[in-house]
Amino acid sequence: MRKEGVFITFEGADGSGKTTQISLLDEYLCGKKRKTLLTREPGAGMLGARIRELLLNYEGHISPNCESFLFLADRAQHVDNMIKPALADGKIVLCDRYVDSTIAYQGYGRQLDLDRILFLNNLATSNLKPDLTIVFDVDVETAFSRIGNVKDRMESEGKEFFNRVRNGYLEIAKQEPDRVKVLASSDSIEVVHKRVVALVESL
Repeated sequence: MRKEGVFITFEGADGSGKTTQISLLDEYLCGKKRKTLLTREPGAGMLGARIRELLLNYEGHISPNCESFLFLADRAQHVDNMIKPALADGKIVLCDRYVDSTIAYQGYGRQLDLDRILFLNNLATSNLKPDLTIVFDVDVETAFSRIGNVKDRMESEGKEFFNRVRNGYLEIAKQEPDRVKVLASSDSIEVVHKRVVALVESL
């Protein structure tokens, strides 16, 4: 399949501000009369919503391998049924989390085998890569203060885990500097939004 649209993913640890920024970008692009698909992982579509509920709110223990496969199953469904059709229709796809989340959280955070995660991600996505990935970087203390006291299963992990996740995102950016751009998200929402728009307009 030849992509006709543009695929942009937003990444970062919980509390980094990426969800706020992706909504602002969608509003900006819609104001420019561009066709967009605003979506997320996990949780896009009916099946994705059920998988998201398991991943974020299941009260029992979920093994790291099981967790990875649930994210990958959600991604395979998402790519085939939503992302690819939207790209073929010429839309700008804005996705809140994608492949790099699994690498950062399960690879670096859970310390699972990175080569295996990369292989499985490529299998789940049929090697569909974003045109641009924006990583919103913030220190763990600031992220925790933004999350607040009500946390889901992933947000309840400790600071050591989230430090590994943050370092994972920064390592991904070092490895793929053309695709992955890191923005400091400790600045005001307005300032960060302007930087996001500048990156997107460059496409």
